[in-house]
Amino acid sequence: MPGGGRCPDCGSTELVEDSHYSQSQLVCSDCGCVVTEGVLTTTFSDEGNLREVTYSRSTGENEQVSRSEQRGLRRVRDLCRVLQLPPTFEDTAVAYYQQAYRHSGIRAARLQKKEVLVGCCVLITCRQRNWPLTMGTICTLLYADLDVFSGTYMQLVKLLGLDVPSLCLAELVKTYCSSFKLFQASPSVPAKYVEDKEKMLSRTLQLVELADETWLVTGRHPLPVITAATFLAWQSLQPSYRLSCSLARFCKYANVDLPHPASCRLQELLAVLLQMAKQLAWLQVLKLDKRSVVKHIGDLLQHRHTLVRSAFRDGTAEMETQEKELQGRGQGEEVGDSSLGLPQGKQPASPALLLPPCMLKPPKRICHTSTVSTVTGDENISDSEIEQYLRTPQEVRDFQRAQAAGQAGTSVPNPP
Repeated sequence: MPGGGRCPDCGSTELVEDSHYSQSQLVCSDCGCVVTEGVLTTTFSDEGNLREVTYSRSTGENEQVSRSEQRGLRRVRDLCRVLQLPPTFEDTAVAYYQQAYRHSGIRAARLQKKEVLVGCCVLITCRQRNWPLTMGTICTLLYADLDVFSGTYMQLVKLLGLDVPSLCLAELVKTYCSSFKLFQASPSVPAKYVEDKEKMLSRTLQLVELADETWLVTGRHPLPVITAATFLAWQSLQPSYRLSCSLARFCKYANVDLPHPASCRLQELLAVLLQMAKQLAWLQVLKLDKRSVVKHIGDLLQHRHTLVRSAFRDGTAEMETQEKELQGRGQGEEVGDSSLGLPQGKQPASPALLLPPCMLKPPKRICHTSTVSTVTGDENISDSEIEQYLRTPQEVRDFQRAQAAGQAGTSVPNPP
């Protein structure tokens, strides 16, 4: 044994460590005498001389961790294992939790905030490593309130001075779509609803990119947009069998929750696709609606960039060019015979504005109607109001004389 220890009974130096019920012991291998037991640490010189060290003198007191912090660290590790994160992610999340717990504001926080802090450390680690994970997923696992979670997340980022990149939308689409139960045949999913994963993922990515280019993602939660894009991609791959399926049934077959705003995002995506379809000559004669345009999503996505520019951006410039050409022909010419094919006095439809939905359809503001008071001139004027208009001492004396004369006139009884 290092340190030159000897057995007190036989004097042998053959001392070995023996673990008995998780308690380390030093036992003499020659005579079996238990030399020492219950040694807490091995940092003091007394321990090298086989003398026990009390806990108050050992290094264990300096490394004491409160039960609340120990519970939080266990929760961080458990959450990382549930999400199947790599071991390096778990170490980083634990380190962030320990750094945050050193601040007095975190230690004195409520229990609800400490529970949320576990998920915040894991989310920051995933964002820094470009691992697709959303706040909604962690809030679901922790049964936490989203508002409390987001507030604690921002406070933690500011408190630790961390640089957290934004969420990669493409990686989130891949991770979220992989959880759909539509890629393998099962008794709960009809055969006509089963789809190839790579085809569906590729088209969903194109639709999400289209939504991003047309302001449908900015400032919004990404999952409703991804759900709507996945539904349209799934329908467009086999429209003859799937157009009759609703968004709610689709989410039920896919075994995912239906986000509340997903139906609104679906209508906005369909409106964008309809606007793009008006720019294709072979689709203009079909008079498409929001149901039939799904059949042509493949063609629209193939020419996505050109159609978006012509439908939302370059349309205004083309209109100005056509108007200048019409004006150059002279004021006496009839417009009905022009190349536009429009009757006289009518202008071609202007392209839609490419603006965020909050600007295209701003929320209605409540207009408070003020009560209109009718002034007749017969209203009583109080003395305090009259005094506000008196400026000179002479005006004050005149007002007092007039007031006294009025009171004297009212006190004299009328003659019989």
